Amino acid sequence: MNSATAIQSALKLPRNEVQPKTIAAGRLQIGDGQPCFITAEIGQNHNGDMKIAKKLIDMAAFSEASAVKFQKRDVESELSVELCNKPYDNENSFGKTYGEHRKFLELTAEQHRELQQYAAEKGILYFCTICDLPSLNEMAPLDLPLYKVASRDITNWPLLEELARFRRPVILSTGMAGPGEVDAAVDIITRYHDDFVIAQCTSEYPSPPEHCNLTGLRTYRERYGCLVGMSDHTAGVIVAVAAATMGACFVEKHVTLSRAMRGTDHAGSLEIEGLRRVVGYIRQVEAAMGTGDINFHDYMAPARQKLAKSLSCRRDLSQGEELREEDLELRCPGTGIRWSDRHRLVGKQAACHIDKHNILDPKDFI
Repeated sequence: MNSATAIQSALKLPRNEVQPKTIAAGRLQIGDGQPCFITAEIGQNHNGDMKIAKKLIDMAAFSEASAVKFQKRDVESELSVELCNKPYDNENSFGKTYGEHRKFLELTAEQHRELQQYAAEKGILYFCTICDLPSLNEMAPLDLPLYKVASRDITNWPLLEELARFRRPVILSTGMAGPGEVDAAVDIITRYHDDFVIAQCTSEYPSPPEHCNLTGLRTYRERYGCLVGMSDHTAGVIVAVAAATMGACFVEKHVTLSRAMRGTDHAGSLEIEGLRRVVGYIRQVEAAMGTGDINFHDYMAPARQKLAKSLSCRRDLSQGEELREEDLELRCPGTGIRWSDRHRLVGKQAACHIDKHNILDPKDFI
């Protein structure tokens, strides 16, 4: 049995046997029974400017997102010489070559440390997507509470292995991976721990809603028995909110100060009002989900008293006359006796004259 088959056999669970799970991410919990972990993906929308980066953290904190996420990559080790030297002359470029462009957008580990401290002061969690081994080693002293693996790196086994050794929660994005590749990544992580979230993702920027495959959340949950999330690249807010209703404990949206800013990710990102809507809608949905308790609650009593129906009589009853079932009808309000309790009155005699079409009162019968 190969590795992919073995992990599928070991972890695929029927839906009704998936066990509730939570994982710790710093001061927060991610998982079942917890508020959805809403991440404002800043990525490189700071455009290499620390002032912009801090304004984006301010925006995320003000919007009450759970966390901000940046990226860290080592351009020298990541790009081929050819790609590094390739001319990159367009309206979104920050350098004459692709290598210069990527280096311009990179923050140093010390800058990340400064932003991490700034985020802490603002009361919001800070973490990163780590794109290569040099970046992992460089960022290790920051003691990040969790890590994200971009879908392009889900086949980067050396990176996954080293990340897993840190025994910190890992978000695995799946946009560029097939099931066998996800199997292998899960196999590597679970050699060390099982604190991971698989994020359904569509690697289009922006992606149309019809390509988002939200039912993939259920597929991953059943296949691995793990927590699932959504890395959403749509331009709007509906898909992220829908994902939360379908069991995503982690939702990620790209954010920007302005979609008109220079850079490839800005146009498909959310500005502050969009982020506030995502957070607000998801929190409203969570509140609306309730506990599953289907009992009648006191807060519905006024509506039932006004709108429900009670027993009344189709005709006038004279004092001493017996009430028969065929005499009964139902009318508003719902303050009287229900049809199911009609036995309390049927067969009894009227203690006084009773007008038709009024709600029957047990004290008027003997």
